[in-house]
Amino acid sequence: MFTTRRIMLAGMAGALALPATAAPAPSRAQVLAAMTRATAFMTDKAAVHGGYVWSYLPDFSRRWGELEASATQVWVQPPGTGTVGHLFLDAYHATGDEAYYAAATQAAECLMAGQLPTGGWNYLIDFGGEAAKAKWYATIGANAWRMEEFQHDWGNATFDDAGSSEAMQFLLRIYLEKRDPRFKPALDRALDFVLNSQFPNGGWPQRWPAGRPFTKHGADYTGHITFNDDVAGENIKFLVMVAQTLGDPRVGPAIRRAMDVFLITQQPAPQAGWGLQHRVDDLKPAAARSYEPLALTTHTTAVNTAQLMTFYELTGDPKYLARVPEALNWLSRVALPKPRPDGRTHPTFLEIGTDRPLYVHRRGSNVVNGAYYADGDPEKTLAHYSAFRLVKLDELRARYAALKATPPDRVAANSPLTHKGALPRFFANQDFATSDLNGGGTMAPLKASPETVARLVADLNTEGYWPTPLLATSHPYKGLGPKTPTPGDYSQTHVGDDFDTSPYPTATPVMGVSTSAFIKNMGVLISAVDGG
Repeated sequence: MFTTRRIMLAGMAGALALPATAAPAPSRAQVLAAMTRATAFMTDKAAVHGGYVWSYLPDFSRRWGELEASATQVWVQPPGTGTVGHLFLDAYHATGDEAYYAAATQAAECLMAGQLPTGGWNYLIDFGGEAAKAKWYATIGANAWRMEEFQHDWGNATFDDAGSSEAMQFLLRIYLEKRDPRFKPALDRALDFVLNSQFPNGGWPQRWPAGRPFTKHGADYTGHITFNDDVAGENIKFLVMVAQTLGDPRVGPAIRRAMDVFLITQQPAPQAGWGLQHRVDDLKPAAARSYEPLALTTHTTAVNTAQLMTFYELTGDPKYLARVPEALNWLSRVALPKPRPDGRTHPTFLEIGTDRPLYVHRRGSNVVNGAYYADGDPEKTLAHYSAFRLVKLDELRARYAALKATPPDRVAANSPLTHKGALPRFFANQDFATSDLNGGGTMAPLKASPETVARLVADLNTEGYWPTPLLATSHPYKGLGPKTPTPGDYSQTHVGDDFDTSPYPTATPVMGVSTSAFIKNMGVLISAVDGG
């Protein structure tokens, strides 16, 4: 107890910005007191077995991760239990207060309790047992129309959305903090999970090992080589962290294989890009969820191209730069004639062989009668999955030019693959996209200005949380939807009819508790007291 730590929703990124109020600058003691109260609320009132979901009503009558969660569930998927654990370690580093370390150990113990025998994690942990989890999947999960990954309990662990990866990274950090042996077995299982699930060619599946069959939306896509949501990148990040700190001899070869899978899956010119996933046998792109058609994808290609440049920085090996120009040329060729009003520059999906844009639509009103389909019509595309992407092609070209002008031995002079060293002191406030609509879809840190610090200290309520407008909600489960579509147009909404349990933006937000807000606001206060 603490008593004395890949969908953007347009227009919501600033949801956590607080109104300007005139307030004197708080003292360091006042900032520390606010941090203590906010942490006590989360550990003593919000936590379940040391774990967290994404948002709560103030009376805790309802709570949500990516979907509505039961009272016995916690979320592994960021910004969940691992992210909060990272934050507590960050607070410990900034203040030296052992209470934060104790709070971090509670989060770690929660993750260890929910770690699967294979060493990985699912999106969520249910402390109510198998029957409670099965009921949740059969009700809320099965009826979330657009949330296909939750419509079935696969019975295995997932790399999707960095849940397992963040949990591993956090366990590594907390073990390294004091070399406490209680964390080592779980950390060892997590490392074995990453190594054992890696294909011989270096890629990773989305889920592992093969789970319970589920082909409602077509062939099971979870066993393909997965780039979507940075599966490979997050696993490489964890392995590099291990290489820096523990030096396990198995890690170096695994990292090299993982980097090389980016090379062997890049498609031949002139379509020198990547798909969200690739088949293991012939390395060709594969379809995934029913709104992710067989295609090349521009945002994945941009991310993978940047990764190749990062691999060059890690190794100094020019093979990682060799085909970057081909990818950049393809991205240039398939760009929209002019950016859209929101600044997006590229269609998401391009047909293999033709470069024809593919746009995804849906019909129906719920998971029972609804369906997704793709065609060449850019009108009335999905709201919950963008048909267009922002690709910063000029930045990629400039980075490539700078790397080409830098000698290989110099670019990799301080690579963590060859130089052991300490991990960064702070992890929680990194700029990354999440599926948390109540957090604005991003964990981009707030600026730690004196005015913001004063505002946060003043706006922490008497209960110990920052009241935050919950801009998203969901329909409570009410049974299976009708086979006949409910009247109305649900083609561009986040949610279908009243039987759809998917989260959606609401026109009538209520004030509640946001884990994203807690992490971001605490990050500001940590910056204010660090070294003070």
